[in-house]
Amino acid sequence: MLADTALAGRAVVVTGAARGIGAGIVEAILAAGGNVALIDLDAAATAASAQRLDPPGARTLALTADVTDAAAVARAADAAIVRFGGLSGWVNNAGIVRMAPAAAIAPDDFDRELAVNARGVLIGAQAAYRAFAGKGGAIVNIASNAGKVGFPNMAAYNASKAAVINLTRSLAREWAGERINVNAVCPGSVATPMLREVADVLSRSTGKDAEALFATMVPAQLGRHVEPIEVGRIVAFLLSDAAAIIRGQAINVDAGDTPY
Repeated sequence: MLADTALAGRAVVVTGAARGIGAGIVEAILAAGGNVALIDLDAAATAASAQRLDPPGARTLALTADVTDAAAVARAADAAIVRFGGLSGWVNNAGIVRMAPAAAIAPDDFDRELAVNARGVLIGAQAAYRAFAGKGGAIVNIASNAGKVGFPNMAAYNASKAAVINLTRSLAREWAGERINVNAVCPGSVATPMLREVADVLSRSTGKDAEALFATMVPAQLGRHVEPIEVGRIVAFLLSDAAAIIRGQAINVDAGDTPY
């Protein structure tokens, strides 16, 4: 367990923070003593998550931005710097999935998934680079085991997450001299609204009960869903000084489903 002071005095931006893995990451950073700027498109849900996780409101800031809009992300970063006096961490978590057979993927849907899941990560990383202001920091990108495995009916999502994995390697090497550490985590089978949406889509195409399908989407070795806070704790560790020797990695956090 990461010490409750490991991120004390540090401020971290988390995108896609209103729900699911993003909210779990926020919770873990707060537990490690950090401050968090939550960014999401859903202003009401973002504010509600900040209120739930930090009732006094002293250590969170709820912001609204589209991660594909570089100017909006830059404004959010500026607001976080004003609130917390600087940034030392950034988590690119925002993502979407639009399921379809590979032969039927609409080009616009493919472009949208790449824009949010991959280009949005680059935009966030660039904003972090500027916000760190030459003082160094840590970036964690949320990829997916889909970026390694390549699941059916998710070709665009698979490709976008594979791009995140390689982008992470590139940024880690290029920015090491700036004292910026960059890593990725690859979750799988996390109990999130997104996984439930996947179950809903499969339910419509197979005629099977969505809740029953969701219940089967668990790692074989663990026998239950991964919880968002469990991913969050790994991310919080990667943001800490203890992870200084872990660089450019794409770490599986899927309870053993992906052995490479």
